Amino acid sequence: MDSSTTLIAVTIAVALLFDFTNGFHDTANAVATAIATGALRPKVAVAMSAVCNLAGAFVSVAVAKTISGGIIDEHAGIRPPVILAALAGAVLWNLATWLLGIPSSSSHALVGGLIGATVASVGLQGVSAMAVVGKILVPAVLSPLIGGVVAYAATRAAGRLSGPERGAGRAGRAGRAERETERAGSRGARAGQVLAAALVSLAHGTGDGQKTMGVITLTLVTAGSLPAGSAPPLWVIVTAGLTMALGTYTGGWRIIRTLGTGLTRLGPRQGCVAQTSAAAVLLATSHLGFAVSTTHAVTGSVAGAGLATPGGVLSRTTVRAMLVSWVLTLPAAGLVAALAVLLTEQGAWGQDTTAALLVCATLAFWARSRRTAVTARNVAPETATAADTATATAGSTGAATATA
Repeated sequence: MDSSTTLIAVTIAVALLFDFTNGFHDTANAVATAIATGALRPKVAVAMSAVCNLAGAFVSVAVAKTISGGIIDEHAGIRPPVILAALAGAVLWNLATWLLGIPSSSSHALVGGLIGATVASVGLQGVSAMAVVGKILVPAVLSPLIGGVVAYAATRAAGRLSGPERGAGRAGRAGRAERETERAGSRGARAGQVLAAALVSLAHGTGDGQKTMGVITLTLVTAGSLPAGSAPPLWVIVTAGLTMALGTYTGGWRIIRTLGTGLTRLGPRQGCVAQTSAAAVLLATSHLGFAVSTTHAVTGSVAGAGLATPGGVLSRTTVRAMLVSWVLTLPAAGLVAALAVLLTEQGAWGQDTTAALLVCATLAFWARSRRTAVTARNVAPETATAADTATATAGSTGAATATA
């Protein structure tokens, strides 16, 4: 195997590593509220999400073509070493925010890495500014706002139609018949949450799964293995879909805890509305080819549903940490990628060193996460022991406060 083939293989392997981190990093977007309200058991939730992620990978390739040929100019002299550096920046940012339990955007980490590596290698002419603004930055601002407004309006409407939900907002004495009606409504809302979680998972596979497909396709185009403007080959779609599904099944429990109970507290009805609103936004934007962050859309919807609940509030510490991470994602991933270019463009030894450092960093993040482990057993308050809850919450809150 010659050096160019080895480089392509290493770059594709790192792209799949990013895909895996994307899977467990963004699992929370689909299942956090369903787990928090008891609509799904944790292990069942991530298994369902993984299957829907895989199915979503086959729905469309519009976003993949945006990544592979819309943001980065395929004719600007971009080569596989640059893409390898971009992926390094994205993977490290995903791991850092996962360790801190902060729901940040894997999509923006990838785009930031691509932009930083490209600018460091060939200059600003390698990046399409119009595509970055129109298909990345504008949707990044609008998607949480739209999701939040839709979820807020739908939650208020649902509240007027069926009255307050116990445990999620206003409480009061109710007669036996009213309590029975409420329980029946909660069961229906939990069933709706399961369907909504499946839709968000499908949308995540349709949107985020394609981003890795786009990077692998871009690698093959820059290496001369595919013509410019090519759609992802079938083997790329299958491999990326399976890798993301596997990552999703591992859980990403830290971020699930933050999004499920750390931002606001939702009842089954509000959780159903939030997930449905997010799914609608994600499926619509994926169809249009916008590289929208699943995290932004879901977080906006959860916040909107929480604020619409009588007595509902948002955690200022969590909101602050999330907003800081959202602002930093593009430039932070881009800076790491730009520095990585200095290594990857030195030849085979630099590329091997980059890959080795990335593996070491991944293992270090994993080892650090074991000190305050969050698992399926303690991810939701009702499933955690007092000791587990105290340990995991202390670690998550301290990290979030330090980040903010």
